[in-house]
Amino acid sequence: MSEKRQVKLPFFEIGPKSYLFGDDILELAKIADRASEKYGVDIIFTTPVVDIRRVREATKNIHVFAPHMDPIYPGRGLADILPESLVAAGADGVMLNHCERPLDFETLAATIKRADEVGLTTIVCADSLAEASKIASLSPDIIVAEPSELIGTGVSVGHEYVEAATRSVKDVNPDILVLTAAGISNGEDVYNTIISGADATGSSSGVAKALDRAAMVDEMIAAVRRAYDERHAN
Repeated sequence: MSEKRQVKLPFFEIGPKSYLFGDDILELAKIADRASEKYGVDIIFTTPVVDIRRVREATKNIHVFAPHMDPIYPGRGLADILPESLVAAGADGVMLNHCERPLDFETLAATIKRADEVGLTTIVCADSLAEASKIASLSPDIIVAEPSELIGTGVSVGHEYVEAATRSVKDVNPDILVLTAAGISNGEDVYNTIISGADATGSSSGVAKALDRAAMVDEMIAAVRRAYDERHAN
């Protein structure tokens, strides 16, 4: 097993999904890379599979994640995503079980196992507190606790949900990092989520659809830094 590249607190996840493609993906990755260095905040950049190598070669600070993979081994598997191929392309990790690409529990367990075998960090999505708790039993590195009904709406989760989501994971495995997101559309949303106790948060449409993506990334990463430092000041 290859050694995983550790994601350190505080951190933030940017996932452009299919809002962007081609050179716009690369430019956003470079923006994220500069913000990561500027604020000392780790950034997971979940890029389309076809852009992994290009993004990896153009950046030095961000963690480059694939948006999905399959629990296969070298051999047959036309159009499946082979874990080893992600590593070869330069990926640091993989996102699994997003509501747009859900996995049944058995497949998720097998895919996390394969990621561990090749040294990919796993960030696994859960759309309910019960699911977050169940997924925690599989010991992924990070769990994204976000109500799927809020994704892309601009309505962010509140303080009570952040606390409950974090507790649902940490009570099972305190070593798992918890990212609480959904509806994160500006720096204020980011600040409120981190100050409420989340290990991290993230944004897709809030960044990808911003009129000035560079300004929005800077605003959000600055908010991560400020909230995390204030939370740990005492």
